[in-house]
Amino acid sequence: MYLISLLILIIMVLVAVAFVTLLERKVLGYIQLRKGPNKVGFMGLLQPFSDGLKLFFKEQTFLYTSNFYIYYMSPVFMLILSFVLWLLFPYLINIYSFNFGVLFFLCCTGLGVYGVLMSGWSSNSNYALLGSLRAVAQTISYEVSMALILVCSLIFIYSFNFLDFYYYQKYVWFIVFMFPLFMCWFASCLAETNRSPFDFAEGESELVSGFNVEYSSGGFAFIFLSEYMNIIFMSVLCSILFLGCDLNSIFFFLKITFFVFLFIWVRGTLPRFRYDKLMYLTWKVFLPLSLNYLLFYSGFLCLMLMLL
Repeated sequence: MYLISLLILIIMVLVAVAFVTLLERKVLGYIQLRKGPNKVGFMGLLQPFSDGLKLFFKEQTFLYTSNFYIYYMSPVFMLILSFVLWLLFPYLINIYSFNFGVLFFLCCTGLGVYGVLMSGWSSNSNYALLGSLRAVAQTISYEVSMALILVCSLIFIYSFNFLDFYYYQKYVWFIVFMFPLFMCWFASCLAETNRSPFDFAEGESELVSGFNVEYSSGGFAFIFLSEYMNIIFMSVLCSILFLGCDLNSIFFFLKITFFVFLFIWVRGTLPRFRYDKLMYLTWKVFLPLSLNYLLFYSGFLCLMLMLL
């Protein structure tokens, strides 16, 4: 049953990724006052499948000066890591009991850096290497404030299990008294997943396409799938941490869809940051804010315990 449920989860996530790409193209189309894809199937619903077929049947490039094995294995590594993250999805029937789910999540996001770094370095291209170095610096910087915001919410549940967010948010959502931290968390999620306005790893204006510039066919498809699976997972996390983790309700999945829509909306409306401003934002704004909130919440809870 474990294997069957995991297989169903993986298939559903892959189908979700396919339709998130369609949603993105539709939303960006309407933001730019034009129609999105609407020819393939009813309202363009078959467009993701034709895109997928096109990607996997394209010609695979062979780079003679690349580090061949690392070049081919890094997209696979990124995809496997994204699949492994989905083990954390909190089932009420507890198929996998992750008592240290938050620590597992931080470990996996830390490892995600290596896939980008290896793919950029092994391509033996200056553009790819620059893109991967930018992505690594950005991801590591934003992970610090991200971990601190997570710790702030862990103070309230006193556990590392994501399922406990379901029990502790039954009457009030954490977003009510953690709204500034929620805004920091969402911005950090955008930076972690290399989305606009923090998409410096793929800055087409100066780096052609960044770390994935030398990839085609299956390798590019794997990187693409990994990125969108991370976006959906981050949307799930936003819903779990701040918007009442009501897993047995349809509203939980509507909230996830809303967060995915927010990712796309931000891409359609905001221009790209300057790189020094990006670093300034995390070290000079998010980090002090999350540290101050951590001290405030821990002091407040200590005071409550003393009074009780």
